[in-house]
Amino acid sequence: MRSKVKLARRALIGAAVAALVPSAARAVVGGLPTNVAHADSSPEWENLRGKLFQDRKIEVAATSASPRVELIVPLRAAYGASVPIKIVSKLPQTAELYVKKLYLLVDKNPSPIAAVIDLTTELGQADFETRLRVDEYSHVRVITELSNGELHMDSRYVKTSGGCSAPPNRDSLHLIGKTVLKVHDPVKMNAPTPADVTVIHPNDTGFELNNQTVMFIPPHFVRSIKVSYAQRKLFEADLDFSVSENPTLRFNFVPQAAGELRAEVEDSKEGHFFGTLAVR
Repeated sequence: MRSKVKLARRALIGAAVAALVPSAARAVVGGLPTNVAHADSSPEWENLRGKLFQDRKIEVAATSASPRVELIVPLRAAYGASVPIKIVSKLPQTAELYVKKLYLLVDKNPSPIAAVIDLTTELGQADFETRLRVDEYSHVRVITELSNGELHMDSRYVKTSGGCSAPPNRDSLHLIGKTVLKVHDPVKMNAPTPADVTVIHPNDTGFELNNQTVMFIPPHFVRSIKVSYAQRKLFEADLDFSVSENPTLRFNFVPQAAGELRAEVEDSKEGHFFGTLAVR
């Protein structure tokens, strides 16, 4: 499945980069859409669905009697380059049934597959938070794949634009790759504990203009983040430039004893970075 995701993503990025059409020009064609519902489909979603899931049934939260996942996104985001999103799982991560994979999509982005995350029961609860780039009015979708093979989806229609062409802050280029782990609440052994991993990185999309050279800044973004605790895998995230600069993931983990949180990071220029945090 991972190879299928990468092939689909590369094909979509290739078409977008070849066009190199500024986002403003793309957004105004035909005017802004109106009367779009959160659960609506789109041509982009139908294309992605066929490539990622073929004809598998997907349970939609809006029409489900017992939704398994909820997506929380502001309906009008103030800044398209940093749209906060929260994914809430409706079931705990147990051996009997758990979320084993999570897909995060932005239908109309040049690279719509923002993240594919492989999960384990070590998380305790498969809730995630991050920030995304949204290039124009678009549905944002989360699809969770359960350990029994079921697929569940929730979606929100977000009104913002310019997320993939907004220039990143370039004041901290000397810190690229610095990886910071934080645990905010007091650690509770044998219970889900929230934590963050942040990577200092511009996450250049290839669609931003350098104000001095008036040339496109080449793409350079975090490609993967692998997080473990006490040498046990928590999750592995395959990312793209639809994630905002300085990518941050908020997640849960269940410490059973003192140990070390570790994050291993790779970017699109084969840069390798890591960060650690002792947990007691």
